[in-house]
Amino acid sequence: MTFHRFTGLLLAATASFTIATAANAQDYTLSVNTALATTDPLYKGLEAFVESVAERSDGRLEVRLFPNSQLGPDEDVLEQARAGAPVAVVVDGGRLAVFVNEFGILGAPYLAQGYDGIRKVVTSDIFEQWVEMLRDASGHQVLSFNWWQGERHLVTKKPVTTPADLAGVRLRTPGAPVWLETVAAMGGVPTPMPFGEVYSALQQNVIDGTEVQLPALVGANLQEVITHVTMTGHINLITGLVTSATWFDSLPEDLQVILREEALAAGDVASYGTRDALAGIEARLVDEGISVDYIDVAPFVEATEVVYDKLGYGGLHALIQELVAE
Repeated sequence: MTFHRFTGLLLAATASFTIATAANAQDYTLSVNTALATTDPLYKGLEAFVESVAERSDGRLEVRLFPNSQLGPDEDVLEQARAGAPVAVVVDGGRLAVFVNEFGILGAPYLAQGYDGIRKVVTSDIFEQWVEMLRDASGHQVLSFNWWQGERHLVTKKPVTTPADLAGVRLRTPGAPVWLETVAAMGGVPTPMPFGEVYSALQQNVIDGTEVQLPALVGANLQEVITHVTMTGHINLITGLVTSATWFDSLPEDLQVILREEALAAGDVASYGTRDALAGIEARLVDEGISVDYIDVAPFVEATEVVYDKLGYGGLHALIQELVAE
């Protein structure tokens, strides 16, 4: 064998080994999609998730982040996950309720107060039953559901003090039934559309307002196209990191454990970071000329009580109230 031929075979073998190694690495890559901007406090938790998974897996599992819905709307990414793609999405319970109805109650009005209240629900044995039901119903795997984005408030171009003030007001909301019914019960006209379209829709008067949590409000610069934030806190927005059950099951068992444990830990980082950022965001809005209005929310609480029975959540609501009170 000539020297040149031997060298060529050696280089070819090295190249084959390199390609195989790269291919193996690609088998353990998870792409995470979120509608949130990189400036959102919750995004810090996602960055912590990337680092902790890489460290605990010794680099065998890489998590990649795609903010601003770079992989598409949440519903599209959920369908990709359902088909077995190695993707995950930060998503609310309302969008999962089309598969397992119980998830919808997480977006119901005035369910729990603050992160500590809702965290009791999404780390409970009851919730874990829903996780198993979701796997069976749609092929989705919940990694954790403790990604709190804050309480949602009304964002409009006029002052709002009672449900009557929302008569005829077109409010953007996600398209899930629990969100639509909540906005309708509050007195507004629910208008579903992707969050990425809200700024231009407000600018062009396609809608009159939206309901949104403060970090997402400033993340999308909505303060440029509205004048009032009414602090109704009508929905305690808890979201989850959801991926493909098929892909999840294909991972070695230790990586499955790492993903779920680190997703829960990172969710706490994100949620407490969000809580700590709220006062500063509110001060920024006031500085930029936005009227931040605290009102008596009792009329809104009373008006939205019908949502639970209308969607068949009456019994489950009572069960969760007992859980939260513990």
